[in-house]
Amino acid sequence: MAALKDLYDKQFIASLSAILNKSVSQFDEATFTKSIFDKNWKQLELKQRMRHITLMLHQVLPADFKKAAPVLQKITTTVHKQHGEGMMFLYMFLPDYVEQFGIDYLDVSIPLIEQITQVTSAEFAVRPFIIKYPQPMMKQMLKWSKHSNEFVRRLSTEGCRPRLPWAIALPAFKNDPTPVLSILENLKNDPSETVRRSVANNLNDIAKDHPDIVLQLIKKWKGISENTDWVIKHGSRTLLKKGNAEAMQHFGNHKIPTAAVTDLKCNKKITIGESLTFEFKLHHQEKKTVQMRLDYAIYYMKSNGKQSKKVFRMNDGLFEKNKHYPFIKKQHFKDLTTRKHYPGAHKLAIIINGTEHAHVTFQLI
Repeated sequence: MAALKDLYDKQFIASLSAILNKSVSQFDEATFTKSIFDKNWKQLELKQRMRHITLMLHQVLPADFKKAAPVLQKITTTVHKQHGEGMMFLYMFLPDYVEQFGIDYLDVSIPLIEQITQVTSAEFAVRPFIIKYPQPMMKQMLKWSKHSNEFVRRLSTEGCRPRLPWAIALPAFKNDPTPVLSILENLKNDPSETVRRSVANNLNDIAKDHPDIVLQLIKKWKGISENTDWVIKHGSRTLLKKGNAEAMQHFGNHKIPTAAVTDLKCNKKITIGESLTFEFKLHHQEKKTVQMRLDYAIYYMKSNGKQSKKVFRMNDGLFEKNKHYPFIKKQHFKDLTTRKHYPGAHKLAIIINGTEHAHVTFQLI
């Protein structure tokens, strides 16, 4: 399977050039293509390639951002006509352009971002504007939360997540997420799944710094609709993984003192790049069918020789009394951009309703 960065190939740049040829006066396709695929291109990763396209695009657009903005609008309109609405990540150099060269032109950039986000995700680009113009931008984000377009509404919540992955953090909202709450309130029962998922992710971010705020919202929103119930549960996943007792009770996962994990087995040694296979049986001795949340944790060896715990979800459902439930699972140990593995002793733990009930050690070599 081709890497995402390789989707920026000659065919894509040719299609982009065709759009630029209609939007940019005296556009030179050959020179533009040569500037994209320069001597450093092959060494660039995905986001670096996006930024490189942004910078090369800047060379063919007017240097004055106010004059470049109408050209970006034409490009976006053409992309919209060709591909329709959606979060087409290959065009994320468009919001990146606004972030890089429009940061000092708030009035020009806001309507441009609103248009661009309907064809590609702009949550990364909007964050520097929130930091530089906190009050007017959050006023705008609140306005966008009532927009008729689902992707604009998504931007209103995704863009102000306190801890958006791969993006600059918003320290002010990590400290006090109050300005975000009115946006989430507007979107908690949104008809669009992509918007509701963003609301849940924002809640999960807030829960890492302010669990009490999220627990209050759970009480307030629970039972409004099936969609809202999904939002609060998905938004509580960090609290549930940590075994927060109040969050557990909200979703029917009470402490089960008689639950037991038996016959826990796994590979004793695996090589980096391989998968750990583990299995076990779960049962309880309550007098009735009960709901239990089942997770597992890997205590990963870090570069400093210490272990770091990472919790993964397995199952959340009803379990009958006096019945043994077998489970088998694989966990990959392939190095990723987001996780590098180190040899040494690791631990696997099985977690029921936030409490570890069994563990076993293994070696990664």
